[in-house]
Amino acid sequence: MQHAGPLSFLQSFSSDQQAQLAALAQQAVQAPPPGWLRWRCGTLPLGLLSVERAAWLSAHLPDCALSDLELVWQPREASARHRSEGLQAVLLQARAQGLLDGWRDEPFSFWHSDCQMPDPQQPAFLSVERSGFRFLGLMSQAVHVNGFLADGRLWCARRALSKATDPGLLDNLTAGGLPSGETVANCLLRELAEEAGLFHVPGQQLAAAGCVRTSRLEPQGWHDEIVHVFNLTLGADFVPLNQDGEVAEFLCLTAPEVLLRMQAGEFTQDAVQSLIHGVRSAVSRA
Repeated sequence: MQHAGPLSFLQSFSSDQQAQLAALAQQAVQAPPPGWLRWRCGTLPLGLLSVERAAWLSAHLPDCALSDLELVWQPREASARHRSEGLQAVLLQARAQGLLDGWRDEPFSFWHSDCQMPDPQQPAFLSVERSGFRFLGLMSQAVHVNGFLADGRLWCARRALSKATDPGLLDNLTAGGLPSGETVANCLLRELAEEAGLFHVPGQQLAAAGCVRTSRLEPQGWHDEIVHVFNLTLGADFVPLNQDGEVAEFLCLTAPEVLLRMQAGEFTQDAVQSLIHGVRSAVSRA
């Protein structure tokens, strides 16, 4: 039953529509704008910054050196706590200057720029305010769930207008960032309960689909994220019910309707990539 929904979803497409879906997948990892700079802490790559933001950071974050090629941060104390406190302090300055909005009071963790499976039992390289990740170009982690019916229809959530990012856009059944100290499994179960009102998930209906990396320019800065994708095949009588106020409505859409809305820009870009990756994973494992 784990793969019934995703396979039916894909089978609803003509060969031309499948090609259109594949074209959307090519947009997952986008090239940074010309002139943007990499920055690192010691030898560890951290993220990507505009020239203007790199200059601002070098002026406000102690122990930074800016060149034409990169920004290098060499904090005097080599500890995760010191790194986290130093970056958190500079993010507070950015917020006070009106450079950083959407503050959540929720820390995210960064292990390294290629970390595909974070382990909260292992110390992160640093942890800072969630909204600062795009500001600093750091790679974040998230969990997305594709909610299918066995006939291939898809439950989609419309993000509340109060959301700090992508308000009003369509999303996967549930989607949420991975906060510091939480495992991917716990984040998955929490998001299903909070966003969709699903408090018990039979194992035969849920399948892990690996992860997909997305990167692109956003108004807040450089978005770089590893999305942990899960496929969930739901019973025909299930209707999601939001619990936390983060979803404005749920829509049950056919596969062709989903594709048209994706092409029209009605979905978040991460939802698009999570869905395509989830479907491809189900096909490869069927």
